[in-house]
Parts: sequence; C-alpha cells; structure tokens
Amino acid sequence: MSSQSKAILITAGRVYDHFDTSDRPARADILILGNHIEAVEPNLAEKLGGAAGPQVFGAPVETVIDASDRLVLPGLVNAHYHSHDTLLKGCFETIPRETWLLNALPPNYSRRSPAEIRARTLLGAVECLRAGITTVQDMLTLAPLDPQDIEVVLQAYEDAGIRCVLGLQTGDVHGAKVTPFWDEIFPEAVANGLSGVVVNDSGALALAEELRRIHERFSGRKETISWGLAPSSPERCSPAFLRALAQLATDMNLPVFTHIYESRATTLIARQKFAQWGGSLVSYLAAHDMLGTRTSLAHGVWMLPHEIDMVAEAGASVVLNPVGNLKTRSGVAPAAQYLAAGINLGLGCDNNSCSDAQNLFQAMKALAGLAAVSNVEAERPTARDALLAATAGGARALGLANAVGAIRPGLKADLTLLRLDDPSFMPFNNAARQVVFSECGRAVDTVLVNGRILVRDGRCISVNESQLRDQVEDAMAALREEIASVSARTETLRPQLSEAHRRTWDAPLEVHRYVGNDTPAFTVAAGKIN
Repeated sequence: MSSQSKAILITAGRVYDHFDTSDRPARADILILGNHIEAVEPNLAEKLGGAAGPQVFGAPVETVIDASDRLVLPGLVNAHYHSHDTLLKGCFETIPRETWLLNALPPNYSRRSPAEIRARTLLGAVECLRAGITTVQDMLTLAPLDPQDIEVVLQAYEDAGIRCVLGLQTGDVHGAKVTPFWDEIFPEAVANGLSGVVVNDSGALALAEELRRIHERFSGRKETISWGLAPSSPERCSPAFLRALAQLATDMNLPVFTHIYESRATTLIARQKFAQWGGSLVSYLAAHDMLGTRTSLAHGVWMLPHEIDMVAEAGASVVLNPVGNLKTRSGVAPAAQYLAAGINLGLGCDNNSCSDAQNLFQAMKALAGLAAVSNVEAERPTARDALLAATAGGARALGLANAVGAIRPGLKADLTLLRLDDPSFMPFNNAARQVVFSECGRAVDTVLVNGRILVRDGRCISVNESQLRDQVEDAMAALREEIASVSARTETLRPQLSEAHRRTWDAPLEVHRYVGNDTPAFTVAAGKIN
C-alpha cells in the first residue's frame, strides 16, 4: 500500500442505501483506500483481520472508526450556494427578492480585500462541513472578476477540504432592464446605478472569452475543485452571450448553472420581454442550446406545466431552494410536478443573506413540508425523495453522479456520520424520516471528503475555527459600515420599489405559487409593503 493510498475502515455502521426501503439500514463496514470507497460489506473487518488488526495489502489500516452507534449517509450535496455573502447572515428580515438583491449582492459593495474573501469562503465551507455537507456548488460573484481573488477562493477551498464545483456568476444585461417596471418607475440615472445583479459591460463575446481564459488557467489544479459555467439567469444574458457560453460548455465539457423563475417578477418579465420565445425563459434557453443534460436550473418556482415537460425531455436538473424562497417571499416550487415528470431534483441552501444557514436538514424538511401544504393530494416528495435530492440528486445536477452521492465501491469517499444517541434518533424508527423531519445538524459527528477526515466529534479539524472567528470579526469591522450604508440607500428607494412590486402583483399571470388560492393582500402605506 503506497503512502498515497492510506486506508480507513469504518466498522459496523448503519449504512444508508438509496435502494433499500427498510426503515433501519443494515450494518456494514466501509473500507476507504486513498480517496475512494474500496468495499462496503458486512463483517469486512474480520476478513481483513490480522495479528495487529485489520490490514490492506499487508499493511495496517491507518484509521479505524467505530460506527456501531452511527448512521452513515452519503455526504450531503449543497447544489446551489453563493459564498460571496456568507458574512451577511442575520442582516435582513423577510423582504421581496428584488429589494433583497439591492442589499445583498457584491456589485452593490466596494471591492473586498483578499483577507475578507478568504475568511468568508472558509466560514461557508466550515459551516457546510459541520452540517454534514461534503460538496457545494458555489455560484460565486466577484466584483470585479479578478484572477487574484479567484486564487484566494481556490486556496481557501483546498485548505478547508470541502468538494466544490465553482461557477463564476456572470451576465451581460443590466438587472434594471429586466426587472418589471423598473425602467418606467426609476429615472434612467438611478436605474443604471441599481446593481441588483451582476453585470459586465465588456460585451458578450469578450466576457465569454474572459471566462474561457479563466477556465483554461485554473481548471484541473485542485483535486476536489471542478468548474462550471454560471450565467446568472436567462433574462440577464443576451442571445449572443448564451450562444458563446453554450459553445464554451461544449468545448470544455462544463456543466451549466443558472437561476430561473425564482420570483413572480422574474416570471412576469419573461411574458413582457421574451415574446419571441413564447414568453418562456425555458424556451429561450433551449433556443440557444443551453437546455440539456448538463444544465442545472436553480429555484424553478414559477415553471408552467409545458415548461416542466421541456425540462424533463431535455434531461436537465432542477435545484430547489425552499428556505431561501420563503425568506424572499418568492413562493413554493411545484416539487410534486417535477417528480411526476421524472426530473432529477437537487437541493440547495442558497445565499446566507436569504436563508441564513447552510443547512440541508432545514432544506429537506422544508421541501417535504411545503410541498404537502401546497398540494394536499400529492404523495411526493417523501422523506426518501428529500434525502435523495440532498445527495444523489444534487450530485447528478452538478455532473458528479459517477463520483459522489451514494455509498458504493468506486465512488469518492465523501461520507457523513450521524450520532444515533442524539435525541433526533431516539428511538430509531426510520432513517430517512428522522434525517428529514427530526435532525437539524446537531447529530453530525464525523465528515469525510475525498477520504480525508474533516470533521471529528462535530468540530471541523481542517480549519482553526478560533483563528477563523478572529478573521471574520476583523473583516466585519469595515463590512458592517458598508452594509448599513447600502441598506440606507435601498431605504431611500422604498417608494419606487414598493410601486414596482405592487404593479408586479397586479399584472395577470397564469400561474400561482403561494400556499392557498388567494393572491396575498398587497397594500402600500407610508411607503411600506405589507
């Protein structure tokens, strides 16, 4: 056994299998060799036994983890996440998405220091790891798009050890032009300064070429970091930019991540300004070769039935973000319809400024519960559906179906071990249901990524958490002042934002994505949305 193929043996754990419908998973041992799972078998430790204990290739197993009182899950996959606002958790109440964008996204702030970028990236990774998340899709906004900042992000992810599929969020259409009624309500000089979404003025082809150079420079440098393309959303991308990205995705075999139909406003703009494509952002993507098996659509709250059929036929994935959608008042996604159509579902935690937690246990519970109250006759998603979305479904959405998301030989050794002596699992009646409906992340005990133990006894051991806290507080000294300034500026725009929001609600739409059948009451009193 080479020094690069160190062995870890996890013994007697209850190993969760997506295809096993029993309430209590059977016990098995898991042999990890290097970065992958070598074997999953009952009593494997005995078969490997030697005078000095378990051995592989005649050498002793380096680490033995007693999992006799543990539930072993595939590492959770956070299939939609943004590390750029990790430091903004707890900053905002529930506000409409279009207002939230003005408070949260990096283009509204000055350029951040390398120290702050590193601290926020590490903090997000640590939070994910401690919640049992082993893979993130980071749809990262950098303003400006600077290779030096990319280096900082990559190094932080490598140091933390979490698996990351990185996509640089980009667009070439200004957000004010594709937000309903903003161009009518705001004076042009004001609208041009509303950087609610990422925008790049270099032009579609130049921006696509810049992304190509970045990917050529950075791809393949880190074992646990891969790349994808991240056009912010269809309405924020010109036809020329989509065509250029489609070619880049083909040339470099890259997955594509984008937001779609997140709010009523993003749906209304499709009807208003995309008539050439039938008022459909799904059709707009398809017309520019951006809808296929490598496509991952985040949110999908306001999708129409025929669009759901198009997504299913194309083999694209939908990544639901129920907790973030609640806080931005965006509605409830039609999860049951997606499942009925055979669409692969992933699950994400979205921004820290709109979900305030990188916790897929929250997201799984919200997914199952919200679907039940928005469609009382639907039998799915079940707890097993939610857990599948948080593991194998997310892996498939990120192009990692042959690497992570399940526990079987040949896959990467990304595992999460939960304590069965935690109250969430006492008594231990049903693994999937108690993971989804009872657990909150408190029972996470051990987390491995790529065969490396990163969390032990519930604490992250790859990052000095005490030092990280100091670094975060140092960064916040300057950031808190700017958060207050940005929020104050948004407050001065409240009358116009309220009017745009009122008009958006008054405009007819053929789809409704809120619990109940009545449109929520909308009043504007003293410039406030109720």
